[in-house]
Amino acid sequence: MFVKICGITSEEDGLLAVAMGADAVGFVFAPSPRQIAVGRARDMAKRLPPEVLTVGVFRDELPVRVVEAVTTAGLRGVQLHGRESVDDAAYVRERVPVLIKAFPAGSRLLDRAADYRPDAILVDGPAPGSGELFDWSLLDGARRGHRLILAGGLDPGNVADAIAKVQPWGVDVSTGVESAPGRKDPAKVRAFIRAAREATPPPYEGSGEGPYDWQTEAS
Repeated sequence: MFVKICGITSEEDGLLAVAMGADAVGFVFAPSPRQIAVGRARDMAKRLPPEVLTVGVFRDELPVRVVEAVTTAGLRGVQLHGRESVDDAAYVRERVPVLIKAFPAGSRLLDRAADYRPDAILVDGPAPGSGELFDWSLLDGARRGHRLILAGGLDPGNVADAIAKVQPWGVDVSTGVESAPGRKDPAKVRAFIRAAREATPPPYEGSGEGPYDWQTEAS
């Protein structure tokens, strides 16, 4: 089970997430209580192990600025979390190793997710970043042909149930492991990752598909 801890605002929290077993960490460049500057993300990212996927999160930013920010910060991935067009995604996709395209639950655009050529799709609640759960039945059929990363209101207490019902390829959390906006709680981070690992469906165990083998087909 791929686990991403998003909304990292300090080096301490980034190193904590990695030490607890996170596969990826996200740095928010879009307007948010967790928004950080590109230079700060660069300083934190260079302290993280190379096997950890570092992701810049953007919303409705110009593609050229997305690529510039990620390149400057030395990140390996981009998460487009707004109403970016297929052309915007294509521009980024050609210049950044990993592209994650986010969609709100229930969006009609989910039917056209393949047009964005993402390495994975992330589905969040109707109000991204709110930390609110949504009806997981809205994801029926969304996983076909895609690595699905589930977000939106997850926390240590519900992530196992979410994985059992949705069977995503990965999970993403920010608010659900915080003690305050932008500050991660060590106990919650540890509990979330442990619960996600223990709830991993059997088909994913020993599949040989690591979180960075992005070129293989999604299972």
